[in-house]
Formats: sequence, C-alpha cells, structure tokens
Amino acid sequence: MDLSLMLRALGDPTRLSIYQQLLARKHCVRSLSKKLGISESAVSQHLKVLREAGMVYGSRAGHHIHYLPAQEALDGLCGAFSDMREQSLALDRGSSACQCEFRKEGEGWI
Repeated sequence: MDLSLMLRALGDPTRLSIYQQLLARKHCVRSLSKKLGISESAVSQHLKVLREAGMVYGSRAGHHIHYLPAQEALDGLCGAFSDMREQSLALDRGSSACQCEFRKEGEGWI
C-alpha cells in the first residue's frame, strides 16, 4: 500500500467525487460521465489514476466494465489514519522543548 499515491489520487476533487460515487454503487464510465457531467475520456483518465493507486478495480459485464472501490485499499487508508490518530493522541503536547536530535549536546535555546 502506497499511502502517498492513494492520497494523491483522492486529492483531486473529480477523482474524489468518482470514488464517492463508487462507494454508493458500481458504475461504468458512461454512468459516471453522465452523473458528473464530464466526458467519458476524462472519467477514464481519472479511473486510470485510481486503478494505478490501487483504489478501484473493474469487472467486465458484457461490453462494459463496472468499477468498484478496492476494499483492501480503503482498509489500508483507515488503518494508516488510525495509526496517525494514535500517535497524535500519545504526543506530549505540554512539552515546551523540542526533542530535536540535531541539537548539539548542551546547546540551549535562543
């Protein structure tokens, strides 16, 4: 799981909208195009980015490919954010001193 790749993929407002539509139900390119008011080629390009990030997958149904969110990717995102939340909760926010490992021994604050 490449967290930065997934976040970049979802960072685009159109791709986020596509992903949110796929969370509600599976869609083909044409369906997403009509729903979002953008061209089919634009939807295809956005889906390519989401596929490469591991966020969605397609299943063939006749002449169409229906896209769905990849559950493993969503679970990975949730896990990563849960870990970050735990780290944030454990952070000593009351400490006034930086624990900078680059500070020389005995060096004081300016």
